[in-house]
Amino acid sequence: GNHTLLTKFVLSGLSSHPELQHLLFSTFCLIYTITVIGNLLIFMVTVHPTLCMPMYFFLQVLSFLDISTASIIVPKMLINFLSEDRSISYMGCATQLYCVIFLGATECYILAAMAYDRYVAICNPLRYAIIMNSRVCLSLVLLSCCSGNVVSVVQTAWVFTLPFCGPRKINYFFCDIPPLIMLSCTDTSLYEKQIIMATVLVIFTPFCLILVSYACIISSILKISSAEGRHKIFSTCSSHLTVVTLYYASGTLIYLRPKSSNSQDTKKFLALIYTTFPTLNPLIYSLRNKDVKGVL
Repeated sequence: GNHTLLTKFVLSGLSSHPELQHLLFSTFCLIYTITVIGNLLIFMVTVHPTLCMPMYFFLQVLSFLDISTASIIVPKMLINFLSEDRSISYMGCATQLYCVIFLGATECYILAAMAYDRYVAICNPLRYAIIMNSRVCLSLVLLSCCSGNVVSVVQTAWVFTLPFCGPRKINYFFCDIPPLIMLSCTDTSLYEKQIIMATVLVIFTPFCLILVSYACIISSILKISSAEGRHKIFSTCSSHLTVVTLYYASGTLIYLRPKSSNSQDTKKFLALIYTTFPTLNPLIYSLRNKDVKGVL
């Protein structure tokens, strides 16, 4: 009976200092521009006939997911930097949360599919074209999207069935699970356990598959006598490993302990890695890949 019906939330943003707002706006406007242009460039480069391979098909999907993630979060954040009204509607918050979880979970599975692609290419090169045909690649992408959708629907429904009776201010720059459950006036211990299970499903399971794939890849690399051959294979895989490490590590630290004692500033910084981190993906994949640099 004491629960307050909320129709909107207020996002506190990255900083409460007015003198920093214009600087933050300029910085993240530049980052967002680079993110969109860089990923669009990677997308256009990878459709070149000389790069007609499953690895570059997955890279196209990854670029699309990165642009979408940034576009869900950054434009609203830029508006809030210059506006005194930082509110977001109840439905707007729910929609943003669904999109962020859907895109993030899908990307986790796509990164696992990319690791499997590298495993087949290195460990079964003669059967690579047969195993990783267009039907298999498309099926992996669709399976990743369906899995991400299921996880997102369940998580969003769980969060927005919680009663919010405290302050409506979200100490974050977008609607995410940890800051939202902190506004609930009920015991969320059961929900926190459910988040841990979802984290294991979305992050640790694909990560274990990636580790198995790279264990087989390393075993194959060690059997190659040519140092040049080993270096070429390692160079191909290193860009993917860099993306996996940064993306999975930040997600784990945020969602494995959603109501931990870590400061919100720390969580905001970690969240920036996977929301503005797509800026680095084009640089990582282009600078570490000779074929992409050649077409570029």
